[in-house]
Amino acid sequence: MDTLQGVRVAILIDNGFEQVEMTEPRKALEDAGAEVRIVSPQSDLVRSWKFTEWGESYPVQEVLDRAQPSQFDALLLPGGVMNPDHLRLNPKAVAFVKAFFDASKPVAAICHAPWTIIETGVARGRKIASWPSVRTDLRNAGAEWVDSEVVVDGNLVSSRKPDDIPAFNREMLKLFGQAQGKAQAARKS
Repeated sequence: MDTLQGVRVAILIDNGFEQVEMTEPRKALEDAGAEVRIVSPQSDLVRSWKFTEWGESYPVQEVLDRAQPSQFDALLLPGGVMNPDHLRLNPKAVAFVKAFFDASKPVAAICHAPWTIIETGVARGRKIASWPSVRTDLRNAGAEWVDSEVVVDGNLVSSRKPDDIPAFNREMLKLFGQAQGKAQAARKS
């Protein structure tokens, strides 16, 4: 299935991202033909969290300091508690995420990842699903928190937790598929 052939996707993560929230969507994206790159403030390896303990480490393919949002057509933001907490305190990470919203590129966020979206200032007026503990933060940022396995609001798809990954992947692939035509047209011009 090559429905995302030619689509370049950034996965922005820092240490402590929930492993399955990166690996399962990444596999779905690659199986659909997308070119996927791990972007991180870390320079070599970025370490996952596997539910209750440290998980695997993954090679960083693009160091955040050198990564350009214009190189990518879509963005995946995995959750975990530590990962988005680190990212929302990193001005370069926040600017990287905001650039996708400013360019109306598709973004997929799961679990605690909306913390970083809140920091960009683009949550206001959106419907967003997240881990329940992020609910008040989203409401305070002017978003409508939705307790649903997946929510699509414009260029943003969001989900609550690892159990939601099948629905999250399905809607992420649909949303990112809309970027395919734009990506191909941009590269031809």
